[in-house]
Amino acid sequence: MEILVQRGYPQHHFDKHWQMGVGSDHAVQMLRRDCCEQLKQVHEELGFRYVRFHGIFCDDMLTVQSFRDVFGGPGTERFQEISFRRCGQVYDNVLDCGMKPFVELSFMPSLLARGTADPQVLYGANTNLPESLERWGSFIEAFIRYLLHRYGKEEVEQWYFEVWNEPDLRHPFFNGTQEDYFALYDTTAKTIKKVCPGLRVGGPATSGSHWIEDFVTHCRRDSIPVDFISSHQYVGDPFIGVTDDHQETATVLLTPEERAEQDKAFFASIKEGTPLLSILRGLFGDPSEDDKLDRDVFQKNAAMARQQADGLPLIYDEWNMCATFSAYSNDTRKQAAYNVRTALNMEGKTDGTALWCFSDIFEELGQLPEEFHGGFGLLTQGGIPKPTYYAMRMLADAGEKRIELPIQEGEIEAAAFESEAEKQVLFFRQNLRQAKLPRETVTVQVELEHTPQKVYLQRIDEDHCNPLKLWEDMGSPRDLRRSEIEELKEKSKLVEEQVEYRFENGVLSYEAQLGVNDIYFLRIEK
Repeated sequence: MEILVQRGYPQHHFDKHWQMGVGSDHAVQMLRRDCCEQLKQVHEELGFRYVRFHGIFCDDMLTVQSFRDVFGGPGTERFQEISFRRCGQVYDNVLDCGMKPFVELSFMPSLLARGTADPQVLYGANTNLPESLERWGSFIEAFIRYLLHRYGKEEVEQWYFEVWNEPDLRHPFFNGTQEDYFALYDTTAKTIKKVCPGLRVGGPATSGSHWIEDFVTHCRRDSIPVDFISSHQYVGDPFIGVTDDHQETATVLLTPEERAEQDKAFFASIKEGTPLLSILRGLFGDPSEDDKLDRDVFQKNAAMARQQADGLPLIYDEWNMCATFSAYSNDTRKQAAYNVRTALNMEGKTDGTALWCFSDIFEELGQLPEEFHGGFGLLTQGGIPKPTYYAMRMLADAGEKRIELPIQEGEIEAAAFESEAEKQVLFFRQNLRQAKLPRETVTVQVELEHTPQKVYLQRIDEDHCNPLKLWEDMGSPRDLRRSEIEELKEKSKLVEEQVEYRFENGVLSYEAQLGVNDIYFLRIEK
């Protein structure tokens, strides 16, 4: 394959939409030093500006407590108190990391809820509706007034306020109907705007680009405040459609009782002492290996969602290759190649996106002891960058101007960039199956005004930026010393390699051999 970058190709400002934000687990994690250190790192090295996480109102955040919680005694549950002190500690840490909060207003404090927490979420998220919408409104008002007092109107008006998380998925995220969600949204949005009209509020925060048309219609018809539309999209996700026929499927998830019945035979076959990671992988598998997946589903659904948003800003505040925690592919360069291709192809199709998520410090289905366990993070629990971390680093380092290359045919694709100091060519061989196929030859030709000062390569392949392989070569130890973590970081870091090239008649030529899901970043200093 040949990639030609001519001097006369048009250019445009490169929209790094993915730098708008990044996801995290649940709010209380931001009280951990290691989690904050990793957040600061991805802000400084990858350029993320906002962070979004679940559960700012979960019971572990102590927003609503009763006297019974602290002392006990009959009838003492009627003595209740609201406090957002721990929320403030979380947001202080976020701001100290250089980030801003993308506030997901979830989940329901148990003392405000009409039911108990769903056991499908480990940290006790209560996904029920409030017992009283009026009391919920008063709670939200108190929260907003607390933020305005602590941080000031000018600061908080830079944040986003999103109502709930994936209300289209009844289990495990919202125990209610679409109509119930709209009622919850209405109360929340009206309350926020009553307190401070300049705050940005939106939704519906659905999975798979669902409910957008219905949500916008509802808000327009009933004059409900809405400043942005949010949704989520993965390719390895069974609930990926926009249209109504897919929405019906998306809401029919198994209850805990139904899942237990369905999986009875599976669990009966598991031996005592089996690691939890092995059980999860046996239960969920790796959906990203499905041959029927459409790697362009994000772009296709975003195009429909953009129309349905009816002029409102469209933000995808969760996206990635695979929505399955524990999937082996999450730790591999296959995810990195998918994320590079998708980030490039989504340019100009949204008003911002947020990759899910920045760290394997993540407890939704348990915090597993293995350093590499198929978590969603760009970094492992110990802070080891995965291939997709370095892929996003390449994109972050790309020049501010994107050179518009002709459409490429085949598995290998490329993008070119220019800054004041460099011309760059990013080329990759993305495939949703990590197949062992013969390497393909790629010839890159770049027209230059002058002899280059320096030419070097950064790459992600089997032997570069692949800490998973190094860890497996160590025997996949469950526990790593700090020195071992630092050694893995050093051996798998992104390096600059001097390369052999030709420069004749104003054209630089470089040849490479690409394996499946390899990513090469050729950087030419002017």
